[in-house]
Order: sequence, then C-alpha cells, then structure tokens
Amino acid sequence: MSPLNVQVYVDNMVKAFSELDPDNAEAFKANGDAYKAELQAVQDQMTTRLAGVPEAQRALVTCEGAFSYLARDAGLKELYIWAVNAEQQATPQQITRAIEYVKANNVPAVFCESTVSDAPMQQVVGATGAKFGGTLYVDSLSEADGPVPTYLDLIRHDADVITKALTGAGS
Repeated sequence: MSPLNVQVYVDNMVKAFSELDPDNAEAFKANGDAYKAELQAVQDQMTTRLAGVPEAQRALVTCEGAFSYLARDAGLKELYIWAVNAEQQATPQQITRAIEYVKANNVPAVFCESTVSDAPMQQVVGATGAKFGGTLYVDSLSEADGPVPTYLDLIRHDADVITKALTGAGS
C-alpha cells in the first residue's frame, strides 16, 4: 500500500506489457511514468504533512498488519491488532496491547480496514481517548461512486485519511 512500492509494480507492468506488445512499449512507458509521478506526489505530500507529528505519536495503529511498507516509507511506527485477515474477533490480549501502546505514545488516531469489523479498534478508542481516524482500504476497491473506485484512488485515500487523522487536520 506504499506509493513507493506501487511505483515498482508500475515498472514491472510496463516491462511485462512492453515484452508482450513491443509496438506499444513507448506508450506503456509514458503512461507508467505519468502514473508514477502521481504516486510520487502522494508520497511527497504524505511525508511532508506527517513530518510535523511528534515522533512518538507518528504511529499507524490498525486492525490488520497490512500497512508495513506504507508505515516504513512514511516514517511511521506500526502496531496492529492482528497480523492478517482474522476470522475471529481480536483477543483481549491483542486489544490490551493496542490500548497500552496508544496510551504510552499518545497516538492521536487509530484506523481499521474496510474488509473487517472495526469493533476491536472502537474498544481501543473508548479506552484511550484516541479518535477513530477512519477506514482504510487494502484488499478491495469501492463501487464506482465510492471513495476508492481505482487503485490510485485507494492509495490517495489511505494517505489522506492517515495524514488528516494523525495531524489533526481532519478534526
């Protein structure tokens, strides 16, 4: 979910498409370069906006561990309730660990993914005073008229939701 990693995906797609259809390699490269420029703009805006957040509070606390690359590339520490899609609800120990981390670091906002219940994270919100920063998308897009109808919209949406919540700009 990192804009920087997605640029690698774009390079790989341009290469593959160019090998399959060499006559259009120039168009694939031009389109790839334009897409990568949009992704880099998301990355640059996100890191610039997050730079003002105190280091201890610069944390991405989510339901799932789906944002490790984004956290790394945005200079955020990462904490999640469970590592991958959980079929069951979070354990009391997992929720307690998140509560303790949010309190100890005065994390201003926490998040959950669109594909899972946010009930465990709402418990963290209730116990810490952190706000629920919003819903992040990772495993799916929305309907065409929703917030993330395309992959680029997903990247933009998640970066925007995270930065607004952690900087207080979304309050």
